[in-house]
Amino acid sequence: MSSDTTRLGYIGLGLMGGPMAQRLAAAGYPLAVWNRSADKLAAATGAGAIAAASPRAVAEQSDIVFTCLTDTDAVEAVVFGPDGIAEAASADKVLVDFSSMKPDKAKEFAARLRSETGMGWIDAPVSGGVPGATNGTLTVMAGGSAEDFARVEPVVAHMAGRFTLMGENGAGQSTKLINQMIVGAGLALMAECCQFAEDAGIDPAKLPQALAGGRADSPILQQFLPRMAARDRDVQGRVAIMVKDLNTVMDSARQLGTSLPLTGLAAEIHKLLVKQGLGDSDNAATIDLYAPPKR
Repeated sequence: MSSDTTRLGYIGLGLMGGPMAQRLAAAGYPLAVWNRSADKLAAATGAGAIAAASPRAVAEQSDIVFTCLTDTDAVEAVVFGPDGIAEAASADKVLVDFSSMKPDKAKEFAARLRSETGMGWIDAPVSGGVPGATNGTLTVMAGGSAEDFARVEPVVAHMAGRFTLMGENGAGQSTKLINQMIVGAGLALMAECCQFAEDAGIDPAKLPQALAGGRADSPILQQFLPRMAARDRDVQGRVAIMVKDLNTVMDSARQLGTSLPLTGLAAEIHKLLVKQGLGDSDNAATIDLYAPPKR
């Protein structure tokens, strides 16, 4: 149990936010939580968190507020909308946003919150999926001031195996986009490898062991190819979120004048999955583009 009396708030208790909030409650921090769908509060409150009536109420009870929300619009509404965090913000508080969004919007929101209320902002998108959130081994990429980062770092350590300050606000989001470029393209490639192996009469489930330690080895190979081979449908990260992130990558690349042909192809592959009704499916469903699910 933590002896730290820092008061925490957590908003957004979905696939990722739910287990992250539970870890904070289990660590002994005073924790206020809010979620748009109240039915998702039970696990956190069962672990010791207190349900709050609104994002504003969370901020009133917290020194550090964490958010993990679907997209840019959701973040803006929760922070700056009616009964939002900004209504109870002050210079002695810090917001840590685990959501993924465009880097320029993270910069804009951080500057607005600080100028209007004095509250700090760390953009801190995550990687590691539900297993990482559950086990506290997430990789977190941060953007913000060194002072705010140092203040929240001991708390984030309960949820992450790696927490790296990459620069000022927006830098965390840019780093997450690079992460999603690697993962999105890797998922498409793993699906092709899985199908090629099956067509060649090779058991694709053996590939991670066969290639371990070689230059083709990677967490994507080790984690996703076996799931694709087994047509595993357990949802640890949704296709629709990958599409959102890859679209953000391509929008940002256009602004920067960066050519990303491989990432563009990966984005289109994931869009095809959504068109086939797989937007809410796990990322391992990429294999369904190449072969129907096994019965």
